[in-house]
This record gives sequence, structure tokens and C-alpha cells, in this order.
Amino acid sequence: MEPDQEACYRALSTRDARFDGRFFIAVRTTRIYCRPICPARTPKRENVTFFTTASAAQEAGYRPCLRCRPESSPDLGAWRGTSNTVSRALTLIGEGALDGEAVDTVAERLGVGERQLRRLFRQHLGASPIAVAQTRRVLFAKQLIIETTMPMAEVALAAGFNSIRRFNATFQTLYQRPPRELRRSHLADGDQPGAEGITLKLPYAPPYDWDAMIDFLGTRAIRGIEAVEGRRCYRRSIALDGAQGVIRVEPDDRQPALRVSIRFPHVSALAGIVRRVLRIFDLSADPLAIRDDLGRDPLLAPLVAERPGLRVPGAWDGFEVAVRAILGQQITVVAAVNLAAKLVAEYGEPLRPVCGAGLTHIFPTPERIAQAHLLGMPAARARALSAVAAAALADPDLFSPSQPVEEAIAKLRSIRGIGEWTAQYIAMRVLREPDAFPAADVGLLRALTRAEEGRPGTAEVVARAEAWRPWRAYAAQHLWTMDARTNKANTPRTNLEDKCR
Repeated sequence: MEPDQEACYRALSTRDARFDGRFFIAVRTTRIYCRPICPARTPKRENVTFFTTASAAQEAGYRPCLRCRPESSPDLGAWRGTSNTVSRALTLIGEGALDGEAVDTVAERLGVGERQLRRLFRQHLGASPIAVAQTRRVLFAKQLIIETTMPMAEVALAAGFNSIRRFNATFQTLYQRPPRELRRSHLADGDQPGAEGITLKLPYAPPYDWDAMIDFLGTRAIRGIEAVEGRRCYRRSIALDGAQGVIRVEPDDRQPALRVSIRFPHVSALAGIVRRVLRIFDLSADPLAIRDDLGRDPLLAPLVAERPGLRVPGAWDGFEVAVRAILGQQITVVAAVNLAAKLVAEYGEPLRPVCGAGLTHIFPTPERIAQAHLLGMPAARARALSAVAAAALADPDLFSPSQPVEEAIAKLRSIRGIGEWTAQYIAMRVLREPDAFPAADVGLLRALTRAEEGRPGTAEVVARAEAWRPWRAYAAQHLWTMDARTNKANTPRTNLEDKCR
């Protein structure tokens, strides 16, 4: 996907922050690539070329600018929606697939040939799969070098390098200096001695509606698992591969970014934790593209104008969201949260050590739920929880964003107790499908009734939402936010179709 070179140069001349993350500038005379907001003097037109991704610039032989730091650019993913295969491949690469596997193995997992995968990457990203994986490793490692005081061996491990020697050689080749020189030229923010207590900045493309995000997460925070402190900070317990930890997320006061503080014992899990935080807070969304598309609809135009930075909240864990959704069928949000808290207290693993702020447990695993005798709830709901736990154990990729969304929704709908509404809700929050749309949701129906006078049926809602593609999930979030503002009472988030069956 080639950017419009002349349009990019005009945008570069303005230093407009809205273009940050949409393209990168490569200067032939210096062999350096920069962000559009780089404060360096604007190069002559004949000396620059433009790339849509950092990977493409790096594969073309350019090295990252030390001044504007391309690793701090928001990952807008402007190619999204053009290739589902590329999206799924990037998810696998982000999970470290190419750290220990060959490209043909990844292609096989995606159900395409190796040559086809390489062609799609060239078409949509301008770089090969290997180059994309290498660029991500290097830029994440550089972020750790600049923003933390982690030992270099831990930085290499966290970024996915197989050895410290390869890590040093890569940085020497790319930056023409060893990693330690990069650290000496930038003082890390604060004292961050290692992976058990580090803070990183996660950039986003502004605007960002933090108030709406924290309201959504705070209303649904499960006691013992999550806590919201004064509408400013979100904390939760986490677990990966049997290890426990805690994350803390809050807005950064100096730049468009969120600050995530991570306490976790295994440094190799850092990249995976950061990826999950990016998904929870929807930091890769392109608010301008969403605004332009949804703003054409007369119903959504005033909502988008009022909250242009609204995001679709994601989730830490797919199984957790599925359990939440089943518990919330036919009852209010508050009642569902209370039920989830009881489930956590009885079947969740205690958090050790307790980290304060009300965080005491880890969310129950599928193994615990599958073996539990669930009491204190309708028998049909208990059977549904057992069924989704058994399905998660049988299929480790049940909630993975690396699978085709249609296939994922079909698998979810085959589980007892999960209907179309629940499957679409999981697709929104877990699979990060921007076009997922739970058309039968009571809140959506009520919002559309208020806005357009006359209660529509589900089929009418589906037809109405065709104009909102490919951003139907964001349209739903706008309507839910409007409904929550106009109706203070807690309301069900379900449809009769999804009653545990």
C-alpha cells in the first residue's frame, strides 16, 4: 500500500500531530526515518520518500530517528479492514510466532501459502513478515532501553531476542552504536530496576475519551480483580502461564499516551502484557477515520462530534468476558458484577502477595469452573458456565484474535448458553472486531427508540447499521454511552435469544 508522496510531504510541512502514525518519512541523505512530528528541519522534497509502516522503512535500509523515536508513534493500523489474513498474522507475530517459527509455519496456521502471505504483507505493509517481526522486536527493545533501567539481558529477553549477542549485533547494525550508548544518551524516567516494577508509555492517536473508558470499566469492575481509583487510575490482577501480577493504567499528563505500570515476575511476558493492555484500552484505534465514516450518519453525527475520542473497551482475558456475559444475561449490570464477585471469591486463586487497592484474587480459570459445583444461580446459567469452560479447555484458541472472526463467532454460538448477542459482544471486546454488532441488545434498541421515535425490531436494527460498516462496534459504543447518560438506572445487556438454553 503506497502512500501519496506529495500529500505526505504537504502533511510533513505542517507538523500536524493528526498524521502521527499514518506514515513515516525516510531521508535518503541521512538514511534515517522519522515521524511526521519530528522537530528536525524539514528535508528537501527530492531527498525524502514515505512509507506507511516503520517496518517498510526499516527493511528499505533506514534506521529509526533518535530524536522523534518512531517506537513512540501510535500504531493506527490504517491497513486494517483490507486483509483479515494480515490482521491475524500480525496477532500471531505479536504473540511471538516468528521468534521461534518459520514463516511457512505461520502461513500454515493461517491457512494460506507462504508466498501468498509474503505477497499480502508486501501489499498491505510494504515489508516481509520477518521484517515486521524484527522491527517490532527492535522498537520494543528501544522503548525498554529509553524508558526503564532494566538490565540489557532482560531487555533482550523481553523483546524476543534469542540471545544477548544477537540483540547487541542488531542494535549495532541498525543504530551504529551498542544499546548501552542509547541508554546513556537518554535518562530513563524514574527508578525502574526491573521487570517486577516498570512503567511504560503507550501512545495513542488523540482524541481519547478517558472518562468514558474509565466509566465503562469502573461500572463493570469485579471486586477482588479490578479497582478504579478516583476516575484517574485502573488497576487489576493478572495471570499468565501460572504466574501472577498486577497492572496499573492511568493517563499521561504530558503527551497523548497512557502510562502502564507492570509488576510481574517473568520478564519474557512483558511484550504480551503490553499487547493486552493495548487491546483493553483500544489504543490502536484511528479516531479520525472512525469519526469521518460514522459522522456521515445523521443519527450518529452529533454523538461522534460530542465524543470523538470514544473507544471500544477490550478485555484482559476472553474466558473472563464470556463468563461475565453469561452472568449478565437477563439481569442488570450491577447484579452481574455482584455475581461475578461471588464467583471470584469462591473459585478464584488468591493473589500472592496481596497488592492493596482491593486486589485479592485472580479470575477463576476454565479448569476451576469446569470442575466446580456452581450454586446460587439458575441451573441453566450454571450449565452454560460449565459448557464455556469445557469449550475453552478443549480449544485453547477459542478466544484468540488470530482466527477468522466468522469462524470464531460460529464456534462460540455452538456452545450451550451462548447466542448471537453474547458471541457478538465477545467479538467486540475480545476478538477486537471493529464491525461486531450485537443487534438485539436492549440498550441499543432503547437508544434507537429514543433517537428515531418508534421501537425497531432486530432485523430493522441490522439494516439500519449497514451504513455504519466497518465501524459498527464503535457505533454501538456511542449508542450505549448515550443510553447510559439518559437512563441512570442499570439496564440488561442481553436479548431473550441469549437466555441460557
